[in-house]
Amino acid sequence: MVQAVLSHSLSRALLRTLAIGMLAFAIFGPITNMLLWAVAEVWYFPHKLLLEYGFVFWERVFRPEGNATEALFSSVWIAVLTVVVSLAIAIPAGYALARGKMPFRYLVMLLFLLPQAFPAVAVHMNVARTFYGLDLNGSVAGVVLVHASQGLVFAVWIATAAFAAVDGELEAAARNMGAGRWRTFVDVTLPLALPGIMASAIFVFLISMDEFTGTYFVGAPEVVTLPMLLFTSSMEGNYQIASISSLILLVPSVGFMLVIERFLKADVLANVGN
Repeated sequence: MVQAVLSHSLSRALLRTLAIGMLAFAIFGPITNMLLWAVAEVWYFPHKLLLEYGFVFWERVFRPEGNATEALFSSVWIAVLTVVVSLAIAIPAGYALARGKMPFRYLVMLLFLLPQAFPAVAVHMNVARTFYGLDLNGSVAGVVLVHASQGLVFAVWIATAAFAAVDGELEAAARNMGAGRWRTFVDVTLPLALPGIMASAIFVFLISMDEFTGTYFVGAPEVVTLPMLLFTSSMEGNYQIASISSLILLVPSVGFMLVIERFLKADVLANVGN
């Protein structure tokens, strides 16, 4: 009996260890491979490890005639503009959805999910065709609008949850003390909802930084971002440049996700979709 219990416990421990090991490999395996390619100077099949390593390709990426620095600035600038456009819509929409008695409220919120409900390639091909007639193809404005359409779902839903989490009694107290609706919103509601709004802004920023399909169909070849440079390098077999570009994109993603974890509290997440 004791041996059977020990055998069962050992089997469970082995299965748990195997599952954790496979999960760790799935997460850290690609990252490790990317780190190796970022410093590889000579590495080819059938060799399992680098033959020569160094930072020659880093210098090629950031040299003045390289495209990485320009692509990085373009990505950041487009992401900032996308955040501005998204928040300009998400803040009033989120407040109205959370505080106002809007008819068909859930239908309105579902409308923001529509860009995610269809294949991205089909959506962006038709957007590019429409933008061509509006002279927006190959422009930063066109790329920003495409990125904003992808980020609005997160911006509006999280902003709605952030405003819904604000205690209505605090707003009522401000109104009873003589504050108008605008003053109550600016001095009470908006500061309390700000952590959630900041989290939605970071989500939109990261979505814009990583967006490739929309940028390719609407912005190429005039607008070049880091994801487009990464794609081009990969197709050309230049895995070092692609890996370095991926690392540049990974740094803000990891950093901002840590910030989001601090901003998005349980009470805000509980109101998403309510």
